[in-house]
Amino acid sequence: MTREEVENGRDDMLIDGDENEQRRLESAVPDGFNADYLKAYYGKIFPYVDMFKWLSYGNDGKHPGCDHSYFGRREFSFTLDNDIYLRFQSFNTASELENAIKEKCPFKIDIGPVYSVDPSKRHAYSQSGDNIFTPVEKELVFDIDISDYDDVRYCCSGADVCLECWPLMTIAIKVIDTSLRDDFGFSHILWVYSGRRGVHCWVCDGKARRLNNEQRAAIVDYFRVYKGNENSSKKVSLVGPALHPFLVRSYTEVLKDYFENRLLSSQNLFLNEERFEKILEMIPDESVTSELRGRWLSNKRSKEEINVARWDQLKHLLQSSKQKGQGLRRCIEEIVFSFTYPRLDTEVSKHMNHLLKAPFCVHPKTGRVCVPINPKNCEEFDPSAVPTLSQLLGELNTGGFRGEGDNEWDGTSLGDSVRYFRESFLQPLLKSCKEEIETSYNAKVQQSRNSISW
Repeated sequence: MTREEVENGRDDMLIDGDENEQRRLESAVPDGFNADYLKAYYGKIFPYVDMFKWLSYGNDGKHPGCDHSYFGRREFSFTLDNDIYLRFQSFNTASELENAIKEKCPFKIDIGPVYSVDPSKRHAYSQSGDNIFTPVEKELVFDIDISDYDDVRYCCSGADVCLECWPLMTIAIKVIDTSLRDDFGFSHILWVYSGRRGVHCWVCDGKARRLNNEQRAAIVDYFRVYKGNENSSKKVSLVGPALHPFLVRSYTEVLKDYFENRLLSSQNLFLNEERFEKILEMIPDESVTSELRGRWLSNKRSKEEINVARWDQLKHLLQSSKQKGQGLRRCIEEIVFSFTYPRLDTEVSKHMNHLLKAPFCVHPKTGRVCVPINPKNCEEFDPSAVPTLSQLLGELNTGGFRGEGDNEWDGTSLGDSVRYFRESFLQPLLKSCKEEIETSYNAKVQQSRNSISW
């Protein structure tokens, strides 16, 4: 593909100036995304050094065990204006990465795998006849979009999201993060707001990065409970005499509480016949559904209490002594799972060569930055409060330039996000990576010594 340049006619946004001019510019910055402002964002705020350190995984140091080709074998993809798409970009240093981003001003940056050879030189290797260009490492990633929940939310649809349906993303973070840590033993996990309609997860432990496609698919299958097809009213089938401990934990610690105390009323799941019929279709006993339907059609309640009352009636009937079948009692759990359980884009997770949008990009539809989310207090995350490009540039205008070498982002509303990324995610990760490099190097040295002595 021919490499296109971002048009040169854009003016850099004025940041400095007198106080009155700064205030005027701050108020003049329009909401949303403006491509002309990307130069200022990439020039002053984007955390290049932190991104480089993250994706180097300790291999940028002076230790003899470091692989100094590691970062240079990582694929980056730039999406430029007019949908110009540049795959297989690679850089050897943080400065090279920074210069390329500032020059191209990509609307989107995607991160791919680490290949066996420099991806920008892949054609030279293919012409040699040796098929050695292959992905060798990639973070285990998950992509969850709220648009995939459109059949169970009534406040929004498509890419739209509000505080009434965002708890679905909170549920996904809590369920998946806990399982990745407790069930699989991963420690270095980064959750990122996609900038518009969902969340991304990067699992960065060494053992996660080295998983092959079959192992990644096995982990995805571990999370899978959706057995129905697209046209089936029953999306979840919880089979077996007892639930898997992971599903029990998810249900008791997260799903049940969010369903009954948040989504039940905020989404008005039993508000009218069309909505409660969708739930009744999940119950395989016509006598039960007929009794509930009769009660609900004849007994009109206020909007405020109707959802809780009807859910209590459904639970009571299914759990009553005359309903002894395990399948009917399991219906309660299946309904909750159908409305709350995480819905993963499985193809993103299963294949090592799949690309995913980089943290700290600016979403071109909303102008919001793809900021990290702390899973420990993810219930407090508000997507509508995430900094926008125009907001950040307004803050830069108001604050003026700092001294050369200072962190420009530190004086903006993006500061907390970069500090969290650096202190809570990056520093513990790099400590672990350096220990792993040291251990691996010492093992190789000892093996070499043993070989010589033999």
